Amino acid sequence: MISKIPITNEVQELVDTLIAKLDQDLWKVNHEIWSNPEIGFKEYKAHDIICDFLEAQGFSVTRHAYGVETAFEARTGEGGRLINFNAEYDALPNIGHACGHNLIATSSLAAFLALSFALKHFGLPGRTQLLGTPAEESGGGKVELLEAGAYTGVDVSLMGHGGPRKMATLPECDGIGGVRMVAREQLFVEFTGKNAHAGGNPWDGVNALDAFVAAYNNISMLRQQTNDTDRIHVAVLEAPKAANIIPAKVRAMFTTRSQTLKSLRALTARVTKCIEAGALASGCTVDITKEAHYADLVLNDPLCERYKTHGSAYGQKILATIPDWMTGSSDIGNVTYAVPTLHSMFSIPCPAGSYPHHPSFTSAAGTPEAHQSALTTGKVLALLGWDAATDDEFYNQVKSNWDKSVAEATA
Repeated sequence: MISKIPITNEVQELVDTLIAKLDQDLWKVNHEIWSNPEIGFKEYKAHDIICDFLEAQGFSVTRHAYGVETAFEARTGEGGRLINFNAEYDALPNIGHACGHNLIATSSLAAFLALSFALKHFGLPGRTQLLGTPAEESGGGKVELLEAGAYTGVDVSLMGHGGPRKMATLPECDGIGGVRMVAREQLFVEFTGKNAHAGGNPWDGVNALDAFVAAYNNISMLRQQTNDTDRIHVAVLEAPKAANIIPAKVRAMFTTRSQTLKSLRALTARVTKCIEAGALASGCTVDITKEAHYADLVLNDPLCERYKTHGSAYGQKILATIPDWMTGSSDIGNVTYAVPTLHSMFSIPCPAGSYPHHPSFTSAAGTPEAHQSALTTGKVLALLGWDAATDDEFYNQVKSNWDKSVAEATA
């Protein structure tokens, strides 16, 4: 049992002082990442920017960690529980940081620095980990890191994601401790046929475009028999460039989303049959490669409630959780099945109707005001990490709730 734990006010004052001291340095990191958007597994500048900053602060950093080129890891402390913070920094193609991952990196970086310093200052056992997790948008960096052992020994995993004060049907607020996000799977599909002259001897061709169109139409008909919360998205990756050639190849990406892993597997199986039927009807062959799925999020009520408590101390209107399901997905879902996790949401100033993945959110995510929101979130995450590291009773509640929730989710 840990004794002589400093009261929260002392810790909060220390956290506030440290983050205020580093404000401008953190702003430079934030703005450099935002100004140099990079897509998943290509975040070379962001990787180096954060690693250089940490090393300048005296931390030892493992670059290119766990065999992932743009991942990194920093650890501090001895003994006690290990508190992980996740830093995302990948952008979206063509619209930059329209999901505000520069702010995720900033808030997690601030939280890691503050909690590391607080544990050292008060001489208490407890360890911290800042994990650079690339390719959240597509590719599943956290899934690769999980499989490589990056989360082995982690007791609690924490992060925060920016958004507007008002999104869709969600109530207006400064933040939410935990949101339910759906499971996702991506299928990369290649239809292969046979070239022929479209005017001279089309009968000798096998049309890969027909295979794709048939598959797409099959899925369109399937939609009316899917659940309200199910989603199916399609993007063409490689298509014919000339109309007078029977095309021999079409490549596409099909994405499925559903509330749980169980319902996702059922939906993906039906979509796969639609794709295979399109190939069969056109006489083409088809190759389907599945990317690692993103799991739904397992919420942890004690973490969400404590996040609300600490947020309220900063004058924030925080909701612990909401009953609605958000139809977005994240690879943090996979982490929630491995360790007790909090994936919070925090609001940033942005135009009415602006939301993540919309071009208007790109500008909003790069403002000094958004940076301050990320720093406040970093403070809240640091205090939550402090509680998880130093308060045995609280941690036992967190672990017990997680054990029960995972058991229910996998039953």
